[in-house]
Amino acid sequence: MKRTKTVIALVVIVLVFAAALYYLWQKNSENPITYTTELPSEETIVVKTVATGSIVPKEEVLIKPNISGVIEEVFIEAGEYVKSGDLIAQIRVIPNVSSLTSAKNSIATNQTALQTAQINLETQQANYDRQKALFEKGVISANDFEAVKNTYLQTKQSVEQARINVNSARQNYDIIKTGTTSGLGNIAQTQVRATVSGMVLDVPVKEGNQVIEANNFNEGTSIASLADVKKMIFEGKVDESEVGKIKEGLPLEITVGAIENKKFDAVLDYIAPKGVEENGAIQFEIKGSLKTVDSTFIRAGLSANASIILEKAEKVLAVKEALVQYDSETKQPFVEIETGDQQFERKDVELGISDGIHVEIKKGVTKDDKIKVWNQIQGVPSYAQNN
Repeated sequence: MKRTKTVIALVVIVLVFAAALYYLWQKNSENPITYTTELPSEETIVVKTVATGSIVPKEEVLIKPNISGVIEEVFIEAGEYVKSGDLIAQIRVIPNVSSLTSAKNSIATNQTALQTAQINLETQQANYDRQKALFEKGVISANDFEAVKNTYLQTKQSVEQARINVNSARQNYDIIKTGTTSGLGNIAQTQVRATVSGMVLDVPVKEGNQVIEANNFNEGTSIASLADVKKMIFEGKVDESEVGKIKEGLPLEITVGAIENKKFDAVLDYIAPKGVEENGAIQFEIKGSLKTVDSTFIRAGLSANASIILEKAEKVLAVKEALVQYDSETKQPFVEIETGDQQFERKDVELGISDGIHVEIKKGVTKDDKIKVWNQIQGVPSYAQNN
């Protein structure tokens, strides 16, 4: 029995020893790791953040009527260019009964006042003529005559003012009834005219629509919106995590979804001082003025993205971010430079800006140094690892 156990133990030991020898033979037969290298390249590195928004006119003017009524005729369509003073629409006035009655009563009141003033003037005229004859004969003093003369002149002025009041009341009545009156000409309130030159963006009313005048208590009905489409801005929002990185004056690159293969330059000129909560995140409004746009027509309201350029380094020596290593203790960045066949030497480097793919090398390597791809996977080409 003891002899059997001894034999089994010897067999186990032999098998373990043989397995160990086989493992060592396999390890020795494997190919050693061969590191590839890459050269630094000249790159333009841009660090940017992206904001979403739309293209809108810098100034959009809403044209509103000065009188309430019904649209009788519209003379423009969206997309047309108009000049300041051009006729946009004609309004037919539907008079308010209460206002019309009040205006009619005002005419009657002012006519009564005019008649009274004229009777008073006739009385003062007779008194003036009589006193003047007495003054010329030396019967009354100059002071007495001067007092009578002043009263006569004041009465005459009162008559003229009464006539003006009557005329004004009649014009007011005509305006309430028809929207215009004699003497107004091109400034008739029934004629709605453009206040600025530009393109018609929208005409939200049609013939027959009722419109309300703009006053201190009502914004009024918009008849048309005008804007200079050559002065467009980007209007968008950025997240609170990005707003601290940007400032006024930074350049923008605008891409419009509806216009392919085209970028527009702009300048960031407004960042909202207060954020607004949207979907649980704080968003800050930004605006950027587009520089002179060439022949490309950008329609108002098109969605767009703005790349806000935070930093930019043109044609600088750079390497791929993945080639840079960091000292575990000092956190000093370094790369390994090939000095011979599969022989490498550490070189500390000074880094500049990075876009996440390439990083600027300010100091430490030259364009001819071959840098070790230290984190490559054995048997997989480096181009495949980077994709």
